[in-house]
Amino acid sequence: MIKKVARNETRKARHSRIRTKVSGTNAVPRLNVFRSNNNIFAQIIDDEKAITLVSASSIDKELKLTNGSNIEAATKVGELLAKRAKVAKINKVVFDRGGYLYHGRVKALAEAARENGLEF
Repeated sequence: MIKKVARNETRKARHSRIRTKVSGTNAVPRLNVFRSNNNIFAQIIDDEKAITLVSASSIDKELKLTNGSNIEAATKVGELLAKRAKVAKINKVVFDRGGYLYHGRVKALAEAARENGLEF
């Protein structure tokens, strides 16, 4: 009997392949996205120092979202992340989609961040 590999395991394998090529520096940090069934999370990370510079998620009290797992929530998280990045004087980032396909919530978050001033 053939055992099916879990979707999250294949996502993690894709993410590890991406991470060999994508790395954040102090000048150009990495924008990482994590998508769960109920929420979406985004961080801007400096991999050289291994610290999170800016983060935003759909569970932030500032956003007051009732549903954190739709495109509207992802758009608001992208806008909030870009605003926080401006305050931290971060303009350019490298996008790390976390092994997820670039569509739906991940795409909405990325485009909202771009529209609000982040370059990638």
